[in-house]
Amino acid sequence: MYAEERQQEIVQRARAEGRVDVVALADTFGVTAETIRRDLTVLERAGVLRRVHGGAIPVERLGFEPALATRDAVLISEKERIAKAALAEVPEDGAIILDAGTTTARLAHLLPADRELTVVVNSPVLAATLGLKPNLTVLLLGGRVRGKTLATVDDWALRPLAEMYVDVAFMGTNGCTVERGMTTPDPAEAAVKRAMIAAARRVVLLADHTKIGNDYLARFGGLAELDLLITDNGLDGELAGEVEAAGVRVVRA
Repeated sequence: MYAEERQQEIVQRARAEGRVDVVALADTFGVTAETIRRDLTVLERAGVLRRVHGGAIPVERLGFEPALATRDAVLISEKERIAKAALAEVPEDGAIILDAGTTTARLAHLLPADRELTVVVNSPVLAATLGLKPNLTVLLLGGRVRGKTLATVDDWALRPLAEMYVDVAFMGTNGCTVERGMTTPDPAEAAVKRAMIAAARRVVLLADHTKIGNDYLARFGGLAELDLLITDNGLDGELAGEVEAAGVRVVRA
């Protein structure tokens, strides 16, 4: 087993069990305790686990939300593949929403410069990226900018969305389960995401496999509101089957 595969398994166990123990992990994987400690250090730096005495716990248990730069450095190749697969869902013309997020940011970089599209964003970072593409009309939603995600939230973001109707909303999420739907740690961001979904004919969720099966504080949509989930091939087949059974088409890039 490669170190990356072992680390992904450690994260899955931590989220399922609420905590992982160094000695138990070393025994399970047949490696030294020092190897597991190095794994936990890597995962803590990635912002997905927090070290505690004798082991680690998932950051969700602390109510901790990793900063944008931290999340952008994790699962880079998976996010690139998801973004490339999402290009097939971008219309030739019309209007789309790009939610703030590290995976949607990769789609923003890949959007063809020759398409006559209106792109609605709630991220100054995405607006700066898209503003360099000459044929795109970029609409930046106003509001308070959250430091954690650099997304705009509150009334100045919500009001314009109430008057819009776009072809496709490309959404990001912190968690997605069959039972609770799509969730995020911050209620203000959840409100904007909810309004984005309401403003779109189709909703496409871009989420790497670590998001599926986890949930957070604020719910912004159920699976019934989702047309398509684009994830990576690290998603467990059983989890993918549960999502598809709920009526959502799943693409594993």
